[in-house]
Amino acid sequence: MKYNSEKHYLGHRERLRKRLMQFGSEGLQEYEIVEFLLTYVIPQKDVKPIAKELLNRFGSIKGIFDASEEELKSVKYIKDRFIALIQLIKEINAIYSKQKALEQPAFESIGMIAKYCIEKIGHKMEEEFLVIYLDSGLRLQSEKDFPAKEFYFSGTIDKAVVYPRAIIEEALKRKSYAFIIVHNHPNGKLEPSEYDKNLTKAIDIAAKSVGIILYDHLIVTANSYLSFKKERLL
Repeated sequence: MKYNSEKHYLGHRERLRKRLMQFGSEGLQEYEIVEFLLTYVIPQKDVKPIAKELLNRFGSIKGIFDASEEELKSVKYIKDRFIALIQLIKEINAIYSKQKALEQPAFESIGMIAKYCIEKIGHKMEEEFLVIYLDSGLRLQSEKDFPAKEFYFSGTIDKAVVYPRAIIEEALKRKSYAFIIVHNHPNGKLEPSEYDKNLTKAIDIAAKSVGIILYDHLIVTANSYLSFKKERLL
């Protein structure tokens, strides 16, 4: 009986894999997608009940991916390997979005840049601020040239402390032609505050004084973004 039981759930996993390969995510129910994900970290157990418990607890796949480490570990059998797998998927998705954005100039890829920023900081519970530097073709500067990648500031839930001088100094060091500033709103609201508007003006003035362009300011949340350029605020 034990042999037949093991063969049953192993066969089920193979059927899930085949449906995913043939039909994509549309071929699976949401709990089956979570179930299939769990098979990579819990190889010798029927994981369907765990998948359903995760969805009951967090409501959706997005809820699972947005949950904290402590919240996830409150579900039986969820350990570090599953949490690391979720983090790896997030990072790969963000890297993919950024590398797609590298293929086009900013005026053609601002949506992809925003998608990358949403995945990078949109879900953060504290306000964070990053700067993405552009070359003379308005493309993201290659990470091969600048291993430090983006330039970060972080702060409290209310406000990140941002230093315009540091942003400009970094742009000069990188020999950037332009840059995009980005910050998240943990409250989920995209409307820019007066502080956001005044900071944008201050950074724009500082950039122009040394012949560098502030191309855009993006506000991101977990699901969407606002472009100062599109809204004619810059």
